[in-house]
Amino acid sequence: VALKRMLNFNVPPVKNSTGEPVWKVLIYDRFGQDIISPLLSVKELRDMGITLHLLLHSDRDAIPDVPAVYFVMPTEENIDRMCQDLRNQLYESYYLNFISAISRSKLEDIANAAIGANAVTQVAKVFDQYLNFITLEDDMFVLCNQNKELVSYRAINRPDITDTEMETIMDTIVDSLFCFFVTLGAIPIIRCSRGTAAEMVAVKLDKKLRENLRDARNSLFTGDTLGAGQFSFQRPLLVLVDRNIDLATPLHHTWTYQALVHDVLDFHLNRVNLEESTGMESSPAGARPKKKTKKSYDLTTSDKFWQKHKGSPFPEVAESVQQELESYRAQEDEVKRLKSIMGIEGEDEGAISMLSDNTAKLTSAVSSLPELLEKKRLIDLHTNVATAVLEHIKSRKLDVYFEYEEKIMSKSTLDKSLLDMISDPDAGTPEDKMRLFLIYYISSTQAPSEIDLEQYKKALMDAGCNLAPLSYIKQWK
Repeated sequence: VALKRMLNFNVPPVKNSTGEPVWKVLIYDRFGQDIISPLLSVKELRDMGITLHLLLHSDRDAIPDVPAVYFVMPTEENIDRMCQDLRNQLYESYYLNFISAISRSKLEDIANAAIGANAVTQVAKVFDQYLNFITLEDDMFVLCNQNKELVSYRAINRPDITDTEMETIMDTIVDSLFCFFVTLGAIPIIRCSRGTAAEMVAVKLDKKLRENLRDARNSLFTGDTLGAGQFSFQRPLLVLVDRNIDLATPLHHTWTYQALVHDVLDFHLNRVNLEESTGMESSPAGARPKKKTKKSYDLTTSDKFWQKHKGSPFPEVAESVQQELESYRAQEDEVKRLKSIMGIEGEDEGAISMLSDNTAKLTSAVSSLPELLEKKRLIDLHTNVATAVLEHIKSRKLDVYFEYEEKIMSKSTLDKSLLDMISDPDAGTPEDKMRLFLIYYISSTQAPSEIDLEQYKKALMDAGCNLAPLSYIKQWK
């Protein structure tokens, strides 16, 4: 809703208005692209009048009679580039939207450039959008995708981190959370674990919220924000937890559809990229090996199959794909049968009465064709994705890993020894083995004795593992 409002020049879009949308150009940076791409498809952008969407730092031609909507982070180089656009008089008018709040000094830079370029009247609006977070699903958002290793677990827990770096990381996290609550139009009740990075984030966020509320006239949580219930008693609870509380879970092999796709395939911002091998047919001797084609699929909220099955265990998903395929084939055969009946010759009574019956059926069949085609597209998509996942499961014995780790984490009896799992050459990659051992190490009530540990280390080395993670976890424990 916030994005649509922004693309409509910061006025809420009017429902059922028959007028054509105003044609405009959308200019974003990588951050803006990441925020928009999981939420709005190209078609939706087009419906809102966006004819072109371009990256800020690409070579752009002047389009003098079109308004431009900018959606960028207020960084030095972005501001410089915007000032350059003003000087070059690229567009008719400029709507500048900043993903997170722009500082006073940078605003002045833009103002100076606008005066210098004689373009003050063309800068139509300048807005802080407070949208510095990426929404992937109705109930899930992440903080960043570009340079995400800068705010990762590793970044916070590096032994050589300086205080200034830590401050920067905390500020980045706080800024995104603050943006989220502004967009939500609600002030949270914050709970956190003490003495951890979570507490630092909590304190900073609390301060930022209070500073904003102090000035009632300019507060982001009053007035015509999207959520008007700013002073309601229903305040959301924000629980900040340090990852260190539970390190085993992110290492754990998974068994549900979405988690597997995320774990074994290349899956970012709701898009999965697959390499398709082009069948096993033998190419003639001396021919070039066939190129692997890359395909990417979007797994979005509009995909009914994904919505229904992303949390299901993998075997159930495979069955459901099969069922969908069968019901699709049945519908397709029905259409084919009706077509063949329509080619009836001869004027006998039976044929005529059948015709009138079947005309009605065929009409309904034809009207359901777009739906059928969409169904077919989804079935193909999930067949390909599920097959790719299945290949990983088979080649790495992920089902065995998953069950074994479940047993370790629930402290139940193990049916075969950990050493056998690690030294089995057919089971999994070195990384899989390392993950399994780390879970065992984290979950065990008492650490294995030195003698046992040496044995495990040797087995892990033989399997080709890098032992650096183990020494980190050992120190951590």
